[in-house]
Amino acid sequence: MNKAVLVAAFVACQCTLSFAQAQTAAIHQGHKDQLDTNKDGTVQRSEYQTFMAAAFTGLDKNKDGRLSKPEVGTILTVEQFSATDGDANGSISQAEFMNRVMADFAAADRSGDGALQ
Repeated sequence: MNKAVLVAAFVACQCTLSFAQAQTAAIHQGHKDQLDTNKDGTVQRSEYQTFMAAAFTGLDKNKDGRLSKPEVGTILTVEQFSATDGDANGSISQAEFMNRVMADFAAADRSGDGALQ
């Protein structure tokens, strides 16, 4: 997976949180096209989860199952990194990462149907 796709994954992750805060489930079309793998016009929870798991794997350069600040570079702000690092140990485990992105997805899914329009 190339870096542009990984950056898009993180942007999509952060966009869902922003959308939830703005109380809208709209996704930028470019992100939607990447995430909507079955091309049904919505981003299903499972599609998002699969994409974000692959993004984590791609970012975990040393393959230790954790993301360090250097691995995420400028993709996450200090605040986002800290908010995702649930145990505050200075790295983000795959479970912490997935918990955050799936919570963001759930917050953006205002209808509760498991899909973002």
